[in-house]
Amino acid sequence: MNPTNTVFYVKRLIGRSFDDKAVQGDMKHWPFKVVKCGAIPKIEVQHCGETKRFVAEEISFMVLSKMKQTAETSLNKIKRVVITVTAYFNISQRRARIDAAKLAAAIAYGMDKRSDRQRNVLIFDWGGGTFDVSIMSKEKGKFDVKTVGGDTHLGGEDINSLLVDHCVEVFKQKYQGKDLITNKKSISRLREACEKAKRELSAADHTDREVSALFEGIDFTVTLTRARFEQICSDLFNPTMEAVKSTLSDAKLDMADIHNIVLVGRSTRIPKVRKMLQDFFDGRKVKRSVNPDKAVVYGATLLAASLTGAISQVTEDLKLLEVTPLSLGVEIRGGVMSTVIKRNTPISTVEDNQESALVKVYEGKRAIASGNNLLGEFLLSGLPLAPSGKNEVKVAFKIDENGILHVSAMEVSTGKQSSITITNYKGRLSGEEVERMLADAKKFRQKGEKKRSRMAAKNLLVNHIYNINKKLESEEIKQTTSEAYRQDILAMCEKAIKWTDREKQATKEDYERMCTKFENVSKLIVATRKLDL
Repeated sequence: MNPTNTVFYVKRLIGRSFDDKAVQGDMKHWPFKVVKCGAIPKIEVQHCGETKRFVAEEISFMVLSKMKQTAETSLNKIKRVVITVTAYFNISQRRARIDAAKLAAAIAYGMDKRSDRQRNVLIFDWGGGTFDVSIMSKEKGKFDVKTVGGDTHLGGEDINSLLVDHCVEVFKQKYQGKDLITNKKSISRLREACEKAKRELSAADHTDREVSALFEGIDFTVTLTRARFEQICSDLFNPTMEAVKSTLSDAKLDMADIHNIVLVGRSTRIPKVRKMLQDFFDGRKVKRSVNPDKAVVYGATLLAASLTGAISQVTEDLKLLEVTPLSLGVEIRGGVMSTVIKRNTPISTVEDNQESALVKVYEGKRAIASGNNLLGEFLLSGLPLAPSGKNEVKVAFKIDENGILHVSAMEVSTGKQSSITITNYKGRLSGEEVERMLADAKKFRQKGEKKRSRMAAKNLLVNHIYNINKKLESEEIKQTTSEAYRQDILAMCEKAIKWTDREKQATKEDYERMCTKFENVSKLIVATRKLDL
């Protein structure tokens, strides 16, 4: 186990600055190191004896590259891809993740339950890192997203963290102040046990997970009843129902207007979550026809098939209309937020608003601009000279089908137009940084290929040595060779194995030369003469 070099749930860093409260909270529970580089959080790991730092987007790029490589072993070369993100990702997070589609689970459910009648479907999506509630209207192959809500920082990992914190306190009380937090390996092993205990409690009322030699040789058992588990996690369970209530309100719908409830994500397997949702909807049963773990993958596949023009009964007339999850607007006099595009407005959309030359673009729900998320600010130049307040500037906000924001401006009196790109969003990556990341990824890939070919040569050598040892043990060889001869060859094999363990810097060519020697040994081993190698 290598906890400080094992990186997970990096999407929680995507689109966030290092000083973000959510990032600071997560860092307390992560065994790997996150450092501050400017405003950007970077993950620090040891790679090939060197200290390397990566932004979350780089880690995601590596994962996607590996997935692409894996897929291409069975398919032709992949040129286009559908990538899903949480429905409640903001503009920055969507841009960082290169969003292509979401709410694929609803598509998967809809394909399974085709109907010509309009139906309202509530998607309750609670995975490992995020929580979304989405309401969609479904008619034939068209999926119209009405509202989205949730929390991009509420998931199964937060449940695990609560269980870990609980066990740390139990351990501290039982063993006179011994603090597991001081040992990252212990915390990683405890976290793994808590994750398994959580899963077991979805099917059982009680669980015991033993962790041997957890800390300073002490064995520890994670003991939980389902009732105690629900009590520990109640502060995470309750907000999910508030999000459901808020999303219904935003959609201007009552509970009776929801025809179907679909569960997505592994955290929805928790019985208490299902019970709370069922109680909220007056005992109505939730749908389990879609596998919560596979729904998003299935839906994304259907959407990808539709986007490529593949026509079948399943993908025919399939169309997804999304909404923007947070309001977008500009700061006006007095620091007030003037909303241009309201949250849950359908995408694509364009709306206009008038403002001065200095434009601050915000995203959020609050009335005061400073309480929202500043996406960027820019200065319009080249405006005609005029008394204060006479210049009229029309600012256009456009959200494309990928949920990405574009801003343009036109001076009304002259008709002069210009396109505006927000380039100074705090904590995000510049074009140069992205290019540098791509170049680094290429170098790492080349290093990886070199290391793989080197290890393949080493493994081939070890296999040859192993086969020679097996041959020397056979009765046929024992009858045709002397004991001294066999011992000489065994000694050579042992010497070679020690060499492979000792020479950490050996190259692929070194292994291949040694391999050739032992191939000759294998071919001539039946001879009765001693080989001088």
